[in-house]
Amino acid sequence: MVVKAVKYDAFIIREINRVEITQTPWKMGERQFNSRLLVGTGKYRDFDQTREAIVASGAEIVTVALRRTNIGQEAGQPNLLDYIPADEFTILPNTAGCFNCDDAVRVCKLGRELLDGHSLVKLEVLADKTTLFPNVIDTIKAAEILVKDGFEVMVYTNDDPIIAKTLEDIGCASIMPLAAPIGSGLGIRNPYNIVTIIENANVPVIVDAGVGTASDAAIAMELGCAGVLMNTAIAEATHPVTMATAMNHAIVAGRLAYLAGRMPKRRFASASSPIEDTISAKP
Repeated sequence: MVVKAVKYDAFIIREINRVEITQTPWKMGERQFNSRLLVGTGKYRDFDQTREAIVASGAEIVTVALRRTNIGQEAGQPNLLDYIPADEFTILPNTAGCFNCDDAVRVCKLGRELLDGHSLVKLEVLADKTTLFPNVIDTIKAAEILVKDGFEVMVYTNDDPIIAKTLEDIGCASIMPLAAPIGSGLGIRNPYNIVTIIENANVPVIVDAGVGTASDAAIAMELGCAGVLMNTAIAEATHPVTMATAMNHAIVAGRLAYLAGRMPKRRFASASSPIEDTISAKP
């Protein structure tokens, strides 16, 4: 039964991918993108599966944790860029695994060196290894240093609208509030905070961390997010490539629903057809 299910999923993926999905381009600084799904590269079985899932996701921006993944800093070791080349994807170095300002800044500079002056980075300064919540104080310090040094900073933060606006005022190119703790798969815990951040922002707001399945991604987009970044939700799925395809379509569906404008929520029923002037069954 498992084999049949896998084959069936593969068939669905092929059929779905025949349908062309048009998305309105969006901007990150001076760069323009079509896909609003950003993906990570950790936790996959190997680099082959990493590439297969990323291609299925339709993502253009691919984030890489420089402390965990080799993109040239370890000579003689398998290089992710052989599978996810920089001329095919926008590589987004990130500072995952950094717990203070100095380490995060150092990793960003390493990424710029390895990628020939590439200035777009994801800043992530963690507070502790249990919650992986952001260290907001060191995040602000690192953001100030990096922006002054010419980096385009996409910044991971908590879902506090005040901190989000502070990071934007520093000059960050994108605000990336968590939906829930990293790798938790809990979905968006504080949707009203996310909406408040979006309403006050003049830069793209991208939900980062906590997405577990396609409906979570769609909800983030329905709230008005510019995009969603995820890794574990795809990599730890039973069938990562199938989940990557689901996420691809969920992002599009959520964005279209946001643009369409949902119906109001009502306490009581509202008939789809008019009740007045109905045809009577009486003779």
